[in-house]
Amino acid sequence: MTMTLAPEDEAFRAEVRQFLKDRLPAHLADKVRLNRELTKAETEQWHATLQEKGWLAGNWPTRFGGAGWTAIQRHIFEEESALAHAPRVLPFGIAMLGPVLQKFGSEAQQQRFLPRILDGTDWWCQGYSEPGAGSDLASVRTTAVRDGDHYIVNGQKTWTTLGQHANWIFCLVRTDPAAKAQEGISFLLIDMTSPGITVRPIVLLDGTPEVNEVFFDEVRVPVANLVGEENKGWTYAKYLLTHERTNIAGVGFATASLAALKRIARAQVANGRPLSENPLFAARIAEVEIELMAMATTNLRMLAQAAAGQAPGAESSMLKLKGTQIRQAINDLARRAVGPWALAFPSEGLEGANDETPPGPPEAAAAGRAYLNNRKLSIYGGSNEIQRGIIAKSLLGL
Repeated sequence: MTMTLAPEDEAFRAEVRQFLKDRLPAHLADKVRLNRELTKAETEQWHATLQEKGWLAGNWPTRFGGAGWTAIQRHIFEEESALAHAPRVLPFGIAMLGPVLQKFGSEAQQQRFLPRILDGTDWWCQGYSEPGAGSDLASVRTTAVRDGDHYIVNGQKTWTTLGQHANWIFCLVRTDPAAKAQEGISFLLIDMTSPGITVRPIVLLDGTPEVNEVFFDEVRVPVANLVGEENKGWTYAKYLLTHERTNIAGVGFATASLAALKRIARAQVANGRPLSENPLFAARIAEVEIELMAMATTNLRMLAQAAAGQAPGAESSMLKLKGTQIRQAINDLARRAVGPWALAFPSEGLEGANDETPPGPPEAAAAGRAYLNNRKLSIYGGSNEIQRGIIAKSLLGL
């Protein structure tokens, strides 16, 4: 997407591009471009590089150690990073928990946890979904019972992304089983090294354990780790989800994927002509590009609201809904463009398998993996069906 920028924003874009050129390791960019899983060490390496520059938490105010970027600057950084195939900044601490602690956390919690997010001491994961409580988070059954200066936590979380690497988890727990569904939930910060916690990986179609189940068996959590007020966790959870949904939309990722799709279409030949010259295929690319441009404008509005300390409402649901549809449409077009080379062979997606000479066109394996992996986009963060309900209720009064 192109837009007319102020001179200072053009200067910032140039600075970001130069930084990425100088500091982004080629092997990391290659792994991201080919949609290969990064190791924990590689992710931490990139986070440390960004933090050294002061750019890890662009969405945070400077008083909390962030960059204090404008909405335009955040958009520029996201877009340029994606186009350069830089690893994504993991959202759990920076984009999700950080804003919650800054708005609702105690001063002690802010001083304790925020610096540890920035320096990489803590790797956070999200404890929301449970068996039977995914998009309907009000149905969570993990309990936290007060016992003096501690809560005793019992239950199970699932689909916990990268939980195998995390040493902390922010959790929705039920503290008042007699209250109405949304009114009896609290927001707890739990040390993953606590006795009684078990993490069990869930192996996905590509053979990787990206998500996990987390079990809590009589886990003792200090009351000091309660964010805000007891039984008010639903308010904090909704605030966090608006930030998560904006992040899931992934305008930068979609922009980079669209550029890759165009390269594939120019390289692939159908009936003696580049696929990009096929009127039907070119029309589908144009359609998704127009939708992406419109979504990018909406994304800028959401970023501006977040920068002003506001929690976007139904607009974040609109962004999540449309953004995931666009990303999946791009993935589908790329898969169709490379044809049978996009067929999934799990061994080819694993570390060390066919790294030197992957079969088919250069981006074929990545197209297949992205198509399969990104089917999840319309489910997590609240399924798209749930988002339609939120939009209908909030904007249309239905």
